[in-house]
Amino acid sequence: MPTPTGHARAGDTVARDELAGVGRRAGGRQRLARGELTVGRVVRAPRVPRSPGVRRSPGVPRSPGVRRAARTPDSRQPEPPTAGGNPVELINSVVGAASFVSALMLYAGYIYTNAYYGYFHLDSFAVGFDTFELVIRSLNLAALPALEVLILALLVPYLPRLLTALRVPPRHVVRLRRAGRAVARAHVGFVAAGAVLLLVWRWIQPFAWAAPLLVAAGLLLGRTRAATPAGTPPPPAWRRAASLLAAGLFLIWVVALVSGDRGRHDAHHDAGQLVRRVAVVVLSTDRLSFAPPGPAVEDLGRGTHYRYRYSGLRLLLERDQRYYVLPLGWHKDTDPTYVIKDDDGIRIELRPGTQPRRG
Repeated sequence: MPTPTGHARAGDTVARDELAGVGRRAGGRQRLARGELTVGRVVRAPRVPRSPGVRRSPGVPRSPGVRRAARTPDSRQPEPPTAGGNPVELINSVVGAASFVSALMLYAGYIYTNAYYGYFHLDSFAVGFDTFELVIRSLNLAALPALEVLILALLVPYLPRLLTALRVPPRHVVRLRRAGRAVARAHVGFVAAGAVLLLVWRWIQPFAWAAPLLVAAGLLLGRTRAATPAGTPPPPAWRRAASLLAAGLFLIWVVALVSGDRGRHDAHHDAGQLVRRVAVVVLSTDRLSFAPPGPAVEDLGRGTHYRYRYSGLRLLLERDQRYYVLPLGWHKDTDPTYVIKDDDGIRIELRPGTQPRRG
C-alpha cells in the first residue's frame, strides 16, 4: 500500500479541526438550551486572595492595559468654603457689630448725661431718663473731628484698592502697603506706649483717653494679616478671642473718658451762656422759700390770685411736672439748682431768653 503524502496528512489535520469546532458549537448550543450558559455574560475566573504578608514586587511593572479607575465627580473631596462666603457668618458678624455699637451708644449716652447734669448737681438716675433719650444724647459725641477720624479708620484697610481705582502709580501703592505692614508689625510698640501713659495718668489730663486708645489699637493691629509674617502659623483661637475682648474693654474705657469730658465741657459752656436759655417766671399764691442768692421776687397785692412773682431764672430741664431752674449768675461751686413742682398753687411761665443783638 502506498505511504500517504504530506498533503494528505495536512488535509486530515484540517478536517479534524473542523470536526472539533463543529462539536464544540453543537455542545455549546446544547448547554445553552439546558440553561447552563447565559448569553452576554462574561464569565471571569475567581480572584485568588492575596496573602497578608505578600506584596507586589517593586520590580514588577504594572500591566500596560490596566489603569486605575477614574474618580467619579461624587467621590471628589468637597472644597472648603471661602472666607466670608457663608451667609450665616455674615449675618452673625453684622448682628454682633450692631449689638456692640448699640451697647456702646447706650453707655456713652449715660456717661455723657451723667457728666453733664452732674455739673449742675443733678443725678441722671434721679431725673429719670429712659433708654431712647440716653441713645439720642450719645449723638452729641458725633462732632466733626470724631467723624473724620472714624471715616479714616474705616477707609484704611481699603485705601490701596481706592488708590488703584484712582489710577495712582503702582509704586506709591506698594509703598503704602509696606508702610501699613510696618505699622501693623509694630503693634507691640502701641501697647507698650499705652502702658507707659497709664503709668503717668495724672500728668496727661485731659488727654488721658489716649492711653487706652493706644492699647486697643495695638491689640487690634496684632490680629491683622499684615502683623503676621509669612510662614508663621496662626495663633490659637483663645488668644485671638482674648485680644479682641481686651481691645473691646479698652475701647469702652475710651468712650467713657471721652463722653465724660464732652459732657463736662458742654455743661461748662452752657453755664457760661445761661442768659440765653429759656426764661422761667414762677407765679405763686404763697411766698416760696429759695436758698440764696435766689430769684427776684415781686408782690402783686392781696387781690391777686397768684400774689408772688419770681423772675430771673433760667430753665435747665423739665421732667414729670418738675422744673429744674438756675438763677442768673449761677456758679458751680457756690450756687444751688432749684427744683419747682407745678401744682394748683403755682403757675409756670416760659419766655424766651436774652438773645444776642443782630447787626
